[in-house]
Amino acid sequence: MAGRAANRRALICAAAGAALALSLAPAVADDGSDLSAQQLAQQAKKNLLDAESVHLKLTDRSAGSAASRTQPTSMDLALDRDGNCVGTMRMGGKGGSVELIKRGKEVWMKPDSAFWKSQVPGPQGDAVAELFKNRYIHGSTKDVMLKGLADTCDLTSFQKQVDSGTSSEGKSLKKGAETTRDGTKVIPLTTTKDGRKAVLYVTSKSPHRLVGATQKGGGTDTALTFTDYDKPVPSATPSPSETVDIGKLQQELQNA
Repeated sequence: MAGRAANRRALICAAAGAALALSLAPAVADDGSDLSAQQLAQQAKKNLLDAESVHLKLTDRSAGSAASRTQPTSMDLALDRDGNCVGTMRMGGKGGSVELIKRGKEVWMKPDSAFWKSQVPGPQGDAVAELFKNRYIHGSTKDVMLKGLADTCDLTSFQKQVDSGTSSEGKSLKKGAETTRDGTKVIPLTTTKDGRKAVLYVTSKSPHRLVGATQKGGGTDTALTFTDYDKPVPSATPSPSETVDIGKLQQELQNA
């Protein structure tokens, strides 16, 4: 599960960083209409890197994703720099879904039956799905089986990967006319590379924030939304009666 989660995190970062891999520059104006495409993208990147928390949603309709049980077709995560996270992931190929909660180093995951059966082959998957039905698996970031899922909820890691790109992609950004996206006035910034068209949607008003990003072409079709900048991540955690220790799952898998 850890390696597959790394693929999920890479997918998010690739989509978000498609056109945000720019060198930062100081702001020269507050009005988006007075800024170039590069300046808007630079400010949007800076505000994403400076965010203490964010709520992101990913939809992946890329070729092959719908049939893959190891790639998410959708993700909905609220995460912050303190290692807290709440959200869900839905896999392709009838691979089910899993709820995630992370508070610091503690991790809870609640897969549905389809997820268990797709991840654990044969009759063992049916048995595990029934045994842990509607219950959270509880452990820590030190547990190998949970670490990959926990890493998906790491905002700091996500920000570092967004910041690690080169500045070459930003040179071809083109600024579009102001439009409205989910009730917010935004300015679309477009770039094309290797047959893939990426569009960033940056708020017209200061602070200029990235609220959406799409990438299409070459077998890729992803969409991201970013909301709730700096809004606290929900702090509720499952009660003991709703949880099972990760050791119980490991024991079941070993004894099967």
